[in-house]
Amino acid sequence: MLKRLRRYKRKYIVAQRAQARKLRRAQKAQTRRFNRIRSHPFVLPIAFLIVSLGGFSAFILSPSGQSLNVNDTKIVIITDAGKQDTVPTKEPTVGALLHSLAITIHPGDVVEPNITTPITQDDFRINIYRGQPVEVVVGDQHTFAFSAATTPRAIAQQAGITVYPEDYVSVVPTGNFLTDQAIGERVVIDRAIPVNINIFGTQTVIRTHDNTVGELLADKHIVLGSGDSVVPDPSTAITTSTQIFLIHKGTQIITVTQSIPMTVQAIQDSSLAYGTSAVVQQGSNGTEVLTYQVNLQNGQPVSRTLLQTVVTQQPVTEIVNQGTSLSGIKGDMSLAGIAPEDYQYADYIITHESGWCTDKLQGDIGYCPVTPPSYIPDDLGYGLCQATPGSKMSSAGADWETDPVTQLEWCNGYATSKYGGWYNAYLHWTAYGNW
Repeated sequence: MLKRLRRYKRKYIVAQRAQARKLRRAQKAQTRRFNRIRSHPFVLPIAFLIVSLGGFSAFILSPSGQSLNVNDTKIVIITDAGKQDTVPTKEPTVGALLHSLAITIHPGDVVEPNITTPITQDDFRINIYRGQPVEVVVGDQHTFAFSAATTPRAIAQQAGITVYPEDYVSVVPTGNFLTDQAIGERVVIDRAIPVNINIFGTQTVIRTHDNTVGELLADKHIVLGSGDSVVPDPSTAITTSTQIFLIHKGTQIITVTQSIPMTVQAIQDSSLAYGTSAVVQQGSNGTEVLTYQVNLQNGQPVSRTLLQTVVTQQPVTEIVNQGTSLSGIKGDMSLAGIAPEDYQYADYIITHESGWCTDKLQGDIGYCPVTPPSYIPDDLGYGLCQATPGSKMSSAGADWETDPVTQLEWCNGYATSKYGGWYNAYLHWTAYGNW
């Protein structure tokens, strides 16, 4: 395999030098990208030029030997259990690429971003974390599995164990390899007891670690008003068969059950490409029961007063890794003076305008040209932001036809002068489909 990689690398370097001689006007971003790939120790692609009929076509040889038109390919960086490789591909998704490379994903492995994520940019990053042996303990039940998840809840869920929001989940070290029969992490789940409770006519289930009915009422901030009662007595111990009734007398009471939105915790991850994300821990919404007193006038309800809110199921926070790696042409946004908080808006507009093609002329659909057109009409959009005419970008530099930084500098100025910034430009684009 190493000999094959070296052979690919030598052929690739020779082909790149030939391309540099033939394509003097090739865009600088493309050249920088290939130079970076060529220097990578695990380079797999081979580029070569076929000259015919007065033109040229650029091809890359995939690891499987398939010829790929460079216009259709994306450069992908795959890190598998710490080992990094760089490959060209025209596969549409992460899963399709891994399948074409015969990379097997075992139960318990984690792929970031997930296998359905589309590959839409160069220097796209895929991280594969291999599952490690884990033991999940729920009472007397011991489940052994493999998991690469990073939170106790995610580990348990990946091992096929249902985890409720009120359950206590923790990671404990293995104390004795022989008695514990485990060599990896131990995830211990302390189950909350499910209790059937009727809240003024609304039947629901609350999971709790409280010992008595009174403790549960206090924990859920349930306050009994005048004339209210609870069955059984607050001193009653809670078991799995306990049923609790809250009874109200004297006025009309209604209850409403509604969802509690989960929170999302975003963690910046420099190992993922900008614009991609990976869910580390699945979240879930909670539920709550709102109790209202109905105010009557002449026997008819005219208003209602909120008496109390009982959280019957806690929401679970969703944890998401958000990619921040700005390699390749998108990394030029910082060089062009675009502020980090505007990357997402600039990325959205440029992706929809040109697909991040510096040489794209309006009307070029579905591909990214290798070289600038010999003639750029004044009535057609051109470049990353589809400036019309393209020559107006000369105000940012004489190399406006090919240099992505020069084009982005012009785009940045345009967004600022016309819309007051990228965010307003983004709002305009989403509303009208242009800018």
